[in-house]
Amino acid sequence: MSYHIGQIVQGVVTGIQPYGAFIRLDDQIQGLVHISEFKSGIVKNLKNELRVGDLVEVVVLDIDQYNDKISLSIRQLQMLPLRDLPIIKNTNIRRHFWTNHHLNLGFTSIAQQKEEWIQEALNRI
Repeated sequence: MSYHIGQIVQGVVTGIQPYGAFIRLDDQIQGLVHISEFKSGIVKNLKNELRVGDLVEVVVLDIDQYNDKISLSIRQLQMLPLRDLPIIKNTNIRRHFWTNHHLNLGFTSIAQQKEEWIQEALNRI
């Protein structure tokens, strides 16, 4: 297997399931991007985000050498490396490093989701 953990590669989406998307890296190797590794935030349906045949860039997260399975991530490519984060230094005697960047990652609180979850559970009965 010619891939290694941390490597950034391009692949083609070959299938989409509720739990993730299958990505063909070459003629013999295929990997999986789990839905949690697609992007930061909530992804309710990958079919709204990807299409079969799309060319995507992914990073190799893990390689199971016994089963020849590769775990991939798109989310890791979207995250800022630490060296690129802005650091604002306070010139007072005490040194503080802070940022005022508020990231909207798409998470909703449990209180906001509770009613929807209850309805989903009741509909399954």
